Amino acid sequence: MQLPLEPLEVEGDPVRLVQLITSLLDNAAKYTDPGGHIAVTASRRADAAVIRVKDDGSGIPRELAPRIFDLFRQGERPLDRSVGGLGIGLTLVKRIAELHGGTASVRSEGHGTGSELAIELPALPAAAPPEPADRQGEAVPAPRRSRLLVVEDNVDAADAFTMLLRELGQDVDVVHDGQAALEAVRKHAPDAALIDIGLPGMDGYEVARRIRGCRGGEHALLVALTGYGRDEDRRRALDSGFDRHLVKPVELGVLKDLLRALPTPPATGH
Repeated sequence: MQLPLEPLEVEGDPVRLVQLITSLLDNAAKYTDPGGHIAVTASRRADAAVIRVKDDGSGIPRELAPRIFDLFRQGERPLDRSVGGLGIGLTLVKRIAELHGGTASVRSEGHGTGSELAIELPALPAAAPPEPADRQGEAVPAPRRSRLLVVEDNVDAADAFTMLLRELGQDVDVVHDGQAALEAVRKHAPDAALIDIGLPGMDGYEVARRIRGCRGGEHALLVALTGYGRDEDRRRALDSGFDRHLVKPVELGVLKDLLRALPTPPATGH
């Protein structure tokens, strides 16, 4: 998955746009064997938001490609119909895209070569980023390179968050449970740990308490990541040893400010 760092916004029906993306992914998964690959990319091209779903699956016969969005159109299917359904998904994709003023297209080199489905939707104008300056007009420095630990049991969410942090120039280790988090803190002594609260077994609150008592975690900035933003959730996080409490999804600007605020590690003597 390759997504832009800055927001890419369109105006439309959220339910139908989710249905559009889900249909693209479902189609790619349906025609890709186990062990295959599916790539999702989103980008801005002039005044359009372009979403591509590419797979290395069975591909589309050349003679079928121009009619792939026609209702009930499918390639040759096994008699047991173990793959696929009525072929209505891509028809809906095209229709939803057109209702939003966009287009749908397909590219494939033929059977066995995989395929790429692309959607173009009118994009809202990109907001001009504010000048990064403080009240004295001085440029705000970029975040320094820090050692971060991401603790998140959802592998896809962890991968996406780690990718974003690395794009921001950070060194990142990622683990998926509390015990692995404690071992990573002892081994790497990170500058900061961003910890999901809803971890299996040992929740994020307990992880924070234990990090504060183990070697390598005494001075780390601990950031709670949660879907809950009530005052009592914030208080519980701070009482457990967290320094900050952030509600998912974390905005890019908030993340940059957090990285800039990381303290410089103390110099070590020789």
